[in-house]
Order: sequence, then C-alpha cells, then structure tokens
Amino acid sequence: MRGLDGGPDGDGRGHEDEEPEARLGGPTGPSGPGGPGGRRSGFGSSDSSSGFGFGGDDRCATGRRRPRRTVKAASVTATAGLVAVGLSLAACSTGGTGSRDEGAARTDEIAAAAPTPSAPGTAGLQYAERVDPIALLKADPKIGQRLKSDLKPCVADAYPVDASYGDLTNASAPDVVVNVMTCGDAVGIGTYVYRKQSDRYENVFMAEDAAVYATIDRGDLVVTKQVYAKGDPVAYPSGEDVITYRWSGNRFTQHDWVHNEYSRAVGDGDGAEPAPSASPAD
Repeated sequence: MRGLDGGPDGDGRGHEDEEPEARLGGPTGPSGPGGPGGRRSGFGSSDSSSGFGFGGDDRCATGRRRPRRTVKAASVTATAGLVAVGLSLAACSTGGTGSRDEGAARTDEIAAAAPTPSAPGTAGLQYAERVDPIALLKADPKIGQRLKSDLKPCVADAYPVDASYGDLTNASAPDVVVNVMTCGDAVGIGTYVYRKQSDRYENVFMAEDAAVYATIDRGDLVVTKQVYAKGDPVAYPSGEDVITYRWSGNRFTQHDWVHNEYSRAVGDGDGAEPAPSASPAD
C-alpha cells in the first residue's frame, strides 16, 4: 500500500486509498472533509500517537485493523476470565474444599455430635393400656347387685360410664377411675378406683352417692358431690363439696375439702338454702 505523499498524482492520495478514504471522510471535494482541506484539518498531523497521522503507520489510518485486533484481544480476555470464574465456582460446589462444602460439613458434625433423643412415648406405652370398665364393675365383689343389675346400655351398647387413667397409687400400671351415671340426665351415682395388683385390678376406693363424680388432678383423686336442697332441680344444685384424696400407704386419705354454695338468683330453684355439709371423715 502506498503512502499519500508518494502517490503518482502528486495530490497525496494513492489509488488504493480511495475507497477507505471515502468511508472515513465523506464528500471528497476540496471543501468536504474528505478533500485536501479535510485532510489538513482531520489528518494533517504527523503525530503518530493519534493513530491516524500521515507520518505513522497508514495501515491503521486506512483499514483500522489495529483497533479490530484490540477488540478481539479484549473479547478473548473477557471470555477467558468468565471461563476461569466458572471453573472456580464449579470447584467450590463439587470439589469438597469450597466454603459451601465446608459449611455443610460443620452442620453434619453438629448433627453427629448431638445426642440422639429417646423414642417418645416408650415409657408411656404401658400407660396406653385400656381396660373394659364394664367388666371391672360387674366382676367387683364390693359393688352391690342392685347397681350391677341397673347397669345397662343407654343406646345400643353405649353404657353411661366414664373411665379415666392416671397415676394415683404409684402402681406398675395406670390406675382406673370409673364413674357410673344415669342415662337421662347424666347424674353420677357412683365412682370407683381400681389399682392393678399382679394380674388383676382391685377396688381401692368407692363412693356411691347421688351426683358424685371423680377425676384425676396431677396425681390426686378429686371427688365432687353436688348438694341439693329440697325442691332443687337436677340442673341447678344449691352447692357442691370438692374433696381431694391422696394415696398413703395402701389407701386414700383426705387431703383437702372445699364447699361451694351457688347463687339462688339464677336458674329455676326456689327452695330453701341448704345447710352446710359436714366435712367427710377420712
């Protein structure tokens, strides 16, 4: 390729520069940026630092090949950088030495060091044993024959009997509290506590009275008796006695007694005030 100073026409242009010059300049007339005036103003400097001077490498001025090489080199460098980052991330996630694997390893170590809890309910499986309360009542020699005869299902095979299980006597099996009620209004008529001894259950407490009901409260036997005055309807007793028993040696002894009197201003009861009941004997 010829320089502009060595052209045969003496105008400073070579034949091979026409097409590139047209791309760089515009109109090639004297007044256009591609003409002599344009060359003096845009390309007249011989400073090679601009990359477009006539005194420098005119391959850069005509074909701009050097900037293209620079762009290609930058693209290759950026691609190589992305590949390196990708390989680094892959090594962290699969190589076993990255921070992510290290964190997981610490979690595994903590899980391995933690004590294995015992299976829940292992000791309580014994307390999940259920007994037939009807069979207990009918086989109990302490219960009178009249109650046994009156103990009949209310509907189909549903008996008016409630059963509660809990630890009252520190026995090897749960104690059973059985409450017998009437079918019509569900008023208690008897409560019984059975304690397992060897291969059978023994009656260790009983209270046969009108409107009596027993529950288990944190190891205590709590017996509630409704107190009725003359003319009180079943749904509106005048008061109640709440007696707490605890197991002592081989029997239950009274631990606490509370008497509650209900207001006469509510309900349908118009009877006389009931006399306070005496504290039951041990």
